[in-house]
Amino acid sequence: MPGKSSPIGVFDSGVGGISVLGELARTLPRETFLYYGDNLHAPYGTKPEEEVLGYVRGVMDHLMAQDVKAVVIACNTATSVAAAQLRAELELPIIGMEPALKPAAEQRRGGQILVLATPMTLRLPKFQALYDRYGEGAVRLPCPGLMELVESMAFDQAQRYLEEHFLAYDMQQVDAVVLGCTHYVFLRPILEQILPGHVRILDGNAGTARQLARVLEQRGLLTDEKEGAIRLETSGDPASVLPLMQTLLARA
Repeated sequence: MPGKSSPIGVFDSGVGGISVLGELARTLPRETFLYYGDNLHAPYGTKPEEEVLGYVRGVMDHLMAQDVKAVVIACNTATSVAAAQLRAELELPIIGMEPALKPAAEQRRGGQILVLATPMTLRLPKFQALYDRYGEGAVRLPCPGLMELVESMAFDQAQRYLEEHFLAYDMQQVDAVVLGCTHYVFLRPILEQILPGHVRILDGNAGTARQLARVLEQRGLLTDEKEGAIRLETSGDPASVLPLMQTLLARA
């Protein structure tokens, strides 16, 4: 049975969830985190829902075999596809991601909110429910292929991709850009460079970290250890993926 000293599982379709992991480790520095990137099956965001659910179940089996005390789904697509089902089936705390549309709506000054995400995240009922509540002025901006540019650290190409995507919009009329995929958080420096200064750039990482801390405290699962640790794993090629994870973790 997992206890206070057990690790917290964190997973994503690839390396994007490392941006969430960095926030989790800052918020809960005494915890041990086991990060699993399902690189063998990335990307999730352009695949059929049932296929993604199958991959997520495989990852969950792997994490639970390592006695994790909670799991953070550090992927908006996987959260949309699987979180509700996993919570219905498991006693384990399951913390998911949500595009930061609510905080963007609260800061909106009458302009547009551009929501950048994978095609699947924007298509599923979870985002539609969020959009129905907070979507005034919000524009869905699907970004197929952008996640893969982050995975390969092709940041110059990613900048050109974003500049082309934004051409259709008058950025003086945009109040916020929501990063609805954890991979896109690594593009924040580029976005800060190419967007006007008044545009807020928002992601859901801090909110997810706060929610994890709340749930662990409520369940009496916060560790007694003095110092935390991070373990990195991948379903892909460890020789190429793990150094990339280390690099992005330092960047996060």
